[in-house]
Amino acid sequence: MSRRSLLRALGGGAALGTLAGCGVPAAYIAPEERSARDRSAEDRRLAFANWPLYIDTDDEDTTRRPSLAAFERRTGIDVRYTEEINDNDEFFGKISPSLMNHQETGRDLIVISDWMCARFVRLGWVQEMDRSRQPNVTKYLDPLLRSPHFDPGRRSTVPWQSGITGIAYNKRKLGREVKHVSDLWADDLKGRVTLLSGLDEAFALLLQGDGVDVTRWTADDFHRMCDKVEKLVRSHHIRRFTGNDYIKDLSSGDVFACQAYSGDVIQLQADDPDIEFVVPEEGAELWAESLMIPNLARHKRNAERLIDHYYDPEVAADLAAWVNYVCPVPAARDVLASAKDKERAALAEDPLIFPDDAMRARLAIARDITPQERTEFAKRWNALAGL
Repeated sequence: MSRRSLLRALGGGAALGTLAGCGVPAAYIAPEERSARDRSAEDRRLAFANWPLYIDTDDEDTTRRPSLAAFERRTGIDVRYTEEINDNDEFFGKISPSLMNHQETGRDLIVISDWMCARFVRLGWVQEMDRSRQPNVTKYLDPLLRSPHFDPGRRSTVPWQSGITGIAYNKRKLGREVKHVSDLWADDLKGRVTLLSGLDEAFALLLQGDGVDVTRWTADDFHRMCDKVEKLVRSHHIRRFTGNDYIKDLSSGDVFACQAYSGDVIQLQADDPDIEFVVPEEGAELWAESLMIPNLARHKRNAERLIDHYYDPEVAADLAAWVNYVCPVPAARDVLASAKDKERAALAEDPLIFPDDAMRARLAIARDITPQERTEFAKRWNALAGL
């Protein structure tokens, strides 16, 4: 499943969105009730839950994760690493009963998409981190990612990896360049273009195509964009709405252009150099999936140390070279550039891992959808996308 998984159905997603609005008094946890006695000093371990295929592995032994092994050797802290997160909503449902009932989750560190992180932060289900124990985060975190609307100053979250939602297209089959979102609506792409099905994944780029500042978009902006998409659906211009299966459509030639994630396109380009990824002139969304320490975690200091480990530019470079997402540690670029291995050094020049200045100027973090907005917006979007 996609690590930027869609809000699958109004029933589940909207109900959770209502809960996130704190309509249920028991859901919100006050700051003074979020921490437990930290056992890090005497119990040198931590439990880390992540998505599948989202960390470096050894070529000969895929159960070995070199960056984690290096942390364990250096600190003596044992990391129990599980790949148990397959969907944001599913994971929310798995741990929410514990969190709303003031119970431990059994996890010291989790990684979820920022739009879901916003829900956890609003509910008071995560602890603020002690930046005095995280000098690498303080020094090296990408300025573009430092202060999302839901967590100003990143007090409770730290990006694990980042990415861009833009446009991928087959330049050879299309026979022209794509530079604007509006280029997707040209006659030669009728029935040959797809959009992402998830509300949180799709809406920002489409708003940017209408010239909207996504850091401060309004309900009117959203509905105006949906009016346009609705017409495109009725005219059969949009072939369908997809999850990560757009990769198959683009590779097979069933579609010529689509809404896409930067990390996926790097893999596609390895097999087909005619695949291009573009950040439209109007801009594109920069998103992140972030590390958080849940309430009552028993190894908070150990978790903070592990987070800071991954913000060492050397470690960040190793992770970026393996996962191929936008690296939240720009200083890792110099590490890769100095590599003796040519393929590894070439990654430093890949704008989909280290966006250049021109691309960075067109990237923005969208304002998140509030709990009050989510039910209405999800209902309309899901109807358009056929969810």
